[in-house]
Amino acid sequence: MDDKLKPENVQQIQIVTGDEMSRGRYSNSMMVSHSADEFVMDWLLNSPNGAHLVSRVIVSPAHIKRIINALKENLDNYQKQFGDVREISAGDHKFH
Repeated sequence: MDDKLKPENVQQIQIVTGDEMSRGRYSNSMMVSHSADEFVMDWLLNSPNGAHLVSRVIVSPAHIKRIINALKENLDNYQKQFGDVREISAGDHKFH
């Protein structure tokens, strides 16, 4: 077992949240912009009624780098377990 995955190496974090937030939000699109000091990630839901802002997360440049590394590591682990994820081209996002 990878040392990072051993139970004694897993840090427990207690997260306090309201019921509404704990349900999560679905997003099928996002936009990213940045300044010298921060990155702004707008999570969107594209629907037949247009694009709707689901959430906006603003982070520092150092934190966006950690986010990218964590997402890459998790995607690699996912693909090892379930196989390659097929990327959908922009033209495949149509509603019928």
